[in-house]
Amino acid sequence: MSTASQLARRMEEVLLNGTWIANTNCKDQLAGLSWQLAIRPFQNLNTIAALAQHIHYCVAGIKQVLEGGDLTIKDKYSFDFPPIQSDKDWQDFLTTFWSDATDFIQLIKTLPEEKLAADFVKKEYGNYERNIDAIIEHSYYHLAQIVIIKKIIATEKK
Repeated sequence: MSTASQLARRMEEVLLNGTWIANTNCKDQLAGLSWQLAIRPFQNLNTIAALAQHIHYCVAGIKQVLEGGDLTIKDKYSFDFPPIQSDKDWQDFLTTFWSDATDFIQLIKTLPEEKLAADFVKKEYGNYERNIDAIIEHSYYHLAQIVIIKKIIATEKK
């Protein structure tokens, strides 16, 4: 299996349908979750919605680069999103997230080995492979936060 195919599979596992690493994935954790629970605050932690939107922000930003566009995402804006105020807002966001995730995974699959080794936007950012690997790890990090916050909120409700 090519490196690109392996990276795409790992991305798919964390976002859409895997259970190998965390025994869950973003889609399993977010699908069926009410918008009220997604935006429910707990202490000073990010909400589930904010974490999901943050993961999507990063996926969409790197997807844009793989499509030939510029890298326009910035850390300082990576948690700035319009508020989720209804089920429609939440479902619209999830639909966009899953669509962008699917497209992103397909783009990764098609990357030739020489592209994976090439500089990602700027030399100091490392290569494409490193950046894709980083977004996989980053997504797992925030997936773990989502899982923990869901468990805390479920315990509070009892």
